[in-house]
This record gives sequence, C-alpha cells and structure tokens, in this order.
Amino acid sequence: MSLQVEKLEKNMAKLTVEVPAEEFAAAITSAYNKNKSRFNVPGFRRGKVPQAMIEKMYGAEVFYEDAANEVIAPSYEAAAKESGLDIVSRPDITLVQMEKGKAFIYTAEVAVKPEVTLGEYKGLEVEKTVAEVTDEDVERELKRVQEQNSRLVTIEDRPVADGDQVVIDFDGYVDGKRFEGGQSDDYPLTIGSHTFIDTFEEQLIGKNLGEECEVNVNFPAEYHAAELAGKPAVFKVKIKEIKFKELPELNDEFAGEVSEFETLDEYKADIRAKLLETKEKQAATDNENKVVEAVVKNASMEIPDAMVESQVDNMVNDYARRMQSQGLSLDQYMQYTGMTMDKLKEQMRPQAVKRIETRLVLEAVAKAENIQISDEKVDAEIAKMAEAYKMEADKIKGFMGEAEIASMKEDLAVQEAVDFLVAEAKLV
Repeated sequence: MSLQVEKLEKNMAKLTVEVPAEEFAAAITSAYNKNKSRFNVPGFRRGKVPQAMIEKMYGAEVFYEDAANEVIAPSYEAAAKESGLDIVSRPDITLVQMEKGKAFIYTAEVAVKPEVTLGEYKGLEVEKTVAEVTDEDVERELKRVQEQNSRLVTIEDRPVADGDQVVIDFDGYVDGKRFEGGQSDDYPLTIGSHTFIDTFEEQLIGKNLGEECEVNVNFPAEYHAAELAGKPAVFKVKIKEIKFKELPELNDEFAGEVSEFETLDEYKADIRAKLLETKEKQAATDNENKVVEAVVKNASMEIPDAMVESQVDNMVNDYARRMQSQGLSLDQYMQYTGMTMDKLKEQMRPQAVKRIETRLVLEAVAKAENIQISDEKVDAEIAKMAEAYKMEADKIKGFMGEAEIASMKEDLAVQEAVDFLVAEAKLV
C-alpha cells in the first residue's frame, strides 16, 4: 500500500491510497468464494461455477463492490495511522481506479482536529451562582410528598370536576366515520392534565357518573396523523368512574408517617437541608459551566463541517438508544412527532458545535498547563467504576486495552482542566 497526504482548507485532508493489483485480485477471489453459491449456471453444480465463467457471463466487475469493501477497511485503517493525522471524522471515500489487473486506488477525505488558540483563560471574572433555598421551595417539596401519599376516593354523588380522575369509554368520528385509534374502553384520564386534544377534558366537567355525552374538538393543524390534521371530530363518551385525590393533612402525624421525624417542623428542616445540598451541587455545576463557557468564548478555532457531522451522527445514535430503552424506536418517534432526520440533525447541530468547542478548548488548557494523568489516578478512577458496577477493579481493568486507558486519561485530564479553570476564576 502507498499513501499520499494532501492538506486541504478548513482542517480537511485528503488521503490517496493505492492498494497493489495483486491484493485487489486476491480480494476479488475472496468475494468470488463468498458469493459463488448464488450463481446458477447450466452445466455446473451450484457453488462449482469457475470464477472466470461467472465474470464472463455477468461482467468482470461482478465482484468489484465486495472486493472493494474488503480492501478499503484494512487499508484505510493503516493509511490513517501512517498519515500521522489526528482524524476526527468518518472518511468520505471516492473510488479513483477499480479494475482487474491494476492497482486499486481511492481517496478518503477526512477532518483533522483543529488547532486551538487560547485567549485569556486564567483569573476570569464570572458571576457566581449562589445556592439558596426559599420557603416556597420547601413548601413545593412538601406538597410533592403530600401528593405522593394521597389516596383516590370514589365519587358517586357529584359530577366531574377539574382535577378528578375519571375512567371513560370513547368512540371518535371524523366526517361521520370512525377513525383508527379513536376508540378505547376503560381509559383513565385526569381532568386538567391536557393529555387529550383541544378542549376534550374541559367538556367532561359537570358530567355525571354513567352519563353519555358528545365531545366536539378540533385536531391540531400539525397533528402527526395527516388524515386527521386540522379536522373537527366528535367523540361519544361514557363516564364510568369518578375519583378525586384526597390529600393527607400536613401535621406532625403526617411527618411521622413519611419520615424519621416526630414533628412537621423537624421534617421541614430536613427538607431544607437536603434541598440546599442539591442546590449547592447544581450551583457548582452552573459555575463550572459559566467559567468554561467564558474560556471557550475567548478561544478561537476553525471546526471542519465533517467533524460536526460526525458529532451530530453520534448524538443521533445516542438519542436512538435512549428512545429504544423506553420501548420506542427512532422511526416510531419521528412518525408520532412529525420529526424528520434532517430536522433532528439541524436541532442537534448547535449542541454538537458547543460540545466540540468545549472539548477542544479543555484539551488545549490541559496541554498548556501540562496536566498529566498518572497510572495511580487511572487506578483510582477504575476503583470508582468497580464500586459503582459492583465488580472487581482488576476485572474492569482487564477489559480495557491501551486505547481505552488512553481515552480515560484524556477524559480525566479534561476534568482536571475544568477544576483548574474554576480554581483560577474569580466568582463574583
């Protein structure tokens, strides 16, 4: 394999890779061996047709695509390493020459990690976020616990009111015809939750247990089901159950039931202390972010588009995995919300740029301040992981190769750079 490296504008580079003709020929033979059973030629048993016969019947290029894929993967990996470039994007491959008996030639355009010029980064003045817990914060948390400990009481002697939880049957019609997904029995609904479209829930207020009524609504103009978007609909609804949430009284007895404290005042004091601890952590994170954002703002760099696109792709993949963990595929999410892949990527792009800028600047700070991560610090981090995952540290370390250790050191250096910047900053 031979390699030529050409530096392009905006931190891009083009690798021209030439694979010897004999290697490409071997890849073609390999592709033939993998695919020969697919070809049915009269006079030959399936899988026994000679390579030359198949190439004569279907064209010499019949195995080129598979052969190219077999050649590109290892040769690009070797070329990327040989180039000495810090590549930060997937390669954009262009075939230059692909012909039997000749060298296989292709180019790979890649983004290269940009150089960062740090501006002022020590002693920056940043407005400090101060942790503070108000009486309203305490009451809000107390209300949340009160809601958690409420009970549902069945109502039979009054109509539906705002905040009630009802069980209904409904049957929906558009243009006088039932539509798919517009029917359900024993459906639980909280009045005022706005989980149904338009004024559906409000129109149930005042209806009695067992009553049947019609609810008139309009589907939103941008509703995910195009055949229903913007159309008026009629739902036939039956009220089958009415319940309301009964809240426990806030007193010493309540405090004793939901906590380790005997009085409500003691419980409130504990709530205040825990809220303060949480807010102090949030304030520390907020102050870190402010300092880092100020340092990033003072720095300059030219980020190649391909680097941003790679980051966006990674973010989309992460988002898809989170959706999948909730039992929803990315395609289903897009169908339900009307989102498109282009829209999703466009929404993620500013965050992708911010992540790249932040990482590059923190790496530059770590380099400028000669922040080094010792093997002992790596072992300490692995010990934390072992505790979190309830595993032995040696086993976790055994799973990690040189690349994983190097990546961990980079991450730890970046975090130490953050700590350094915060310590140097003037929080006012």
